[in-house]
Amino acid sequence: MLADVGCGWVIVGHSERRARQQEDDALIARKFEAALGAGLRPILCVGESKEQRESGKAEEVVRGQLLAVMDRVGTDRMAQGAVAYEPIWAIGSGQPATPRSAQDMHGMLRRCIAERSATVAAAVRLLYGGSVKPDNARDFFAQPDIDGALVGGASLDPASFCAIAAAAAVA
Repeated sequence: MLADVGCGWVIVGHSERRARQQEDDALIARKFEAALGAGLRPILCVGESKEQRESGKAEEVVRGQLLAVMDRVGTDRMAQGAVAYEPIWAIGSGQPATPRSAQDMHGMLRRCIAERSATVAAAVRLLYGGSVKPDNARDFFAQPDIDGALVGGASLDPASFCAIAAAAAVA
């Protein structure tokens, strides 16, 4: 239906769907595949909870979320979509991830993809989706493995969204 009304992109694996609808990695991988089959470009959301982060399992969890999709659709097809890292623990907490910690996770994602294909790793867009605001967007966009943002609440305020877009344009 989304493709029929002209949508080009679709989000799969958003943290709220994972939590509230109990969508697991296998279902999200099937949704990513279905989106590609429908002619849509999926944005795969990956991220860890506060508990997972504090227990030292953040990279393991996020890597597993990515690999579930790559194992299902193949690495080459990942470049047809994008991957958005959303640190669940940071969203709405008033304590966003630092640009450095976001870069660390984005770097791990790019290395994980590169283990299978350096070409795809260079081509896939890695987005940051953890409370991007006009006052922090430029710092996130300055990181080498952050290619853009998946903007949530700030997209509802035209001035904020325009400021974030302007920060992306100069990055």
